[in-house]
Amino acid sequence: MIPRKRIDIGGADLCSGILGCFTPGNAVALSTGIEASWDARANLACLSVRSGFDALLTVLALPRGSEVLVSAVTIADMPRILEAHGLIPVPVDLNMQTLAVSPASLEHARTPRTRMLLIAHLFGSRMPMQEIVKFSNENNILLLEDCAQGHTGDPWRGEPAADVSLFSFGPVKPATALGGAVLSFRDAALRDRVRDHMACWPRQARSAYLARLIKYTLFALFSSRMAFGMLEAVCRWCGTTHEKFVSSAVRGFAGGDFFVQIRRQPSVPLLRLLGRRLGQGVQASAVRRSAMSRKLQGLLRGVSDASAIGTQAAQHMHWIFPLMHEHGDALIQHLAAHGFDAAYRASSLGVVAAPQGAASATEALRTFASLLYLPAHEGMDEQDVESLAIAIAEFKQRQTSQAAGSLKMS
Repeated sequence: MIPRKRIDIGGADLCSGILGCFTPGNAVALSTGIEASWDARANLACLSVRSGFDALLTVLALPRGSEVLVSAVTIADMPRILEAHGLIPVPVDLNMQTLAVSPASLEHARTPRTRMLLIAHLFGSRMPMQEIVKFSNENNILLLEDCAQGHTGDPWRGEPAADVSLFSFGPVKPATALGGAVLSFRDAALRDRVRDHMACWPRQARSAYLARLIKYTLFALFSSRMAFGMLEAVCRWCGTTHEKFVSSAVRGFAGGDFFVQIRRQPSVPLLRLLGRRLGQGVQASAVRRSAMSRKLQGLLRGVSDASAIGTQAAQHMHWIFPLMHEHGDALIQHLAAHGFDAAYRASSLGVVAAPQGAASATEALRTFASLLYLPAHEGMDEQDVESLAIAIAEFKQRQTSQAAGSLKMS
């Protein structure tokens, strides 16, 4: 079976990371090197985007009850962190074909209590930011840009006019270091205040990062087709599914107190591996993954009743391949029988719930009700992608035949 996602890190990097857990180093010097090499803004290396976001909100100390406009689809922990700081996340609906918010929808959601705007680039796309920057400036609203899913290892560094841009290098991200983040600040004084606040946090234990490296080394070994098929069979024999097993195992901050876990500084070996990965430039895997996704998108056009997401995005690097399908569960079973791993809403993304009195994000909710993810990555060749498209087309034909048979019987 072809797995839906491969961890974007090689054996040499994993070995380097493991050896780094037993090698002394200076965390401040490593952080400084990462921050200086990232871009010309004031940068800050963190344990995770969640960690940096939490520290930033602490330093900003916005009045409780302040509203934060959030693009309707985002990592579920981001609204959770906002609420922990007494802030109210207000969803702004997305056009799921362009994966962008409109200035009109921002203006409609804005109230006198709006203090911040959090925009997330999704699925490898990058929404145009000019009008969003103009909106935030005209309304004196702090603009945060979540670039975690927009960065693919290339030189892109987000929108320079954003107040803060957030980049993640967690386990499922391209060019991953199995953790770590970089926050880019337009205001160096604000960066320094956030850094000073984080300085009182304990540092991530080397043993914790070593355990993570070992775990993902095992996952990398199971990413081959034969090994992944064996994992799927073992999970089925144990009365569970490989999806439940993998989702539980890769959850970044599972178990224990969430805020205790994120309120830590990155360890020396994490910083060392993050610096190594950032110095490698554009990965051939990212180029190939994008090519496979574009090919699948073209093959599905007109032969499937599935609806790909983000087909009209201004920029798209195809970090992952999502689509909508009315019969998602049945399609997943059909694809599994043909040797392809697909998943139903298997992601840390979610739709931001609307507070009382605010409009719900209807398009985002409609999309997530039928959202699934397909394999389209560097571990596949053109024949694999063609076989996947044929399997999806066959499913449509089967559904059409079954519908026609039901009409005849009635």
